[in-house]
Amino acid sequence: MNDFMQFFNNSSPDNVSTAVKLLLLLTVLSLAPSILILMTSFTRIVIVLSFVRTSLATQQMPPNQVIVGLSLFLTFFIMAPTFSEVNQQALTPLFNDKITLEQAYDKASVPFKEFMSKYTRQKDLELFLDYSHAKQPEKVEDIPITALVPAFALSEIKTAFQIGFMIFIPFLVIDMVVASILMSMGMMMLPPVMISLPFKILLFVLVDGWYLVVKSLLQSF
Repeated sequence: MNDFMQFFNNSSPDNVSTAVKLLLLLTVLSLAPSILILMTSFTRIVIVLSFVRTSLATQQMPPNQVIVGLSLFLTFFIMAPTFSEVNQQALTPLFNDKITLEQAYDKASVPFKEFMSKYTRQKDLELFLDYSHAKQPEKVEDIPITALVPAFALSEIKTAFQIGFMIFIPFLVIDMVVASILMSMGMMMLPPVMISLPFKILLFVLVDGWYLVVKSLLQSF
């Protein structure tokens, strides 16, 4: 600890500034998973893709790694304008010593607030604002990030479940038809899922299901 303090005492202001920036970068990287999950489109995408796999009843196909990987790249694609704006307004000026750390934080939060506010339900946001006794914000920049993030996550989960319900309907119809046919034939010991699975996969492939799901997700943003 003494060596660490002696390093800062004997270091020039430029070295100290570089050390602070490295510390900031490590802090951001440690929080990156939470930021990625709760402040971007990742939550909606990964839930909808999981609903697709569940409705198909294909167990672990596609595997979790594929679903999470596809969700990550779709998230980067959708969030590219927001990330670019954060880099231009906050990160680049900060690393060029044009703004302070506090100013960089304020500037970086604005693009995320603008993105999240577009897809946050008013009722969800008011829930957290009322609970924290915060004043009603007049503009997006005034919304507390501590209230906006959980409200956005709650709205995204609800939206993802609504999309997932619509995905379940055609596959549920196939399961019901197959179950009814098996019951009428007296084959009650044969699991309907075993018979309906090939038909569900065939239907999903014929309509190019993955393309339609991804297209719908992109258009929802």
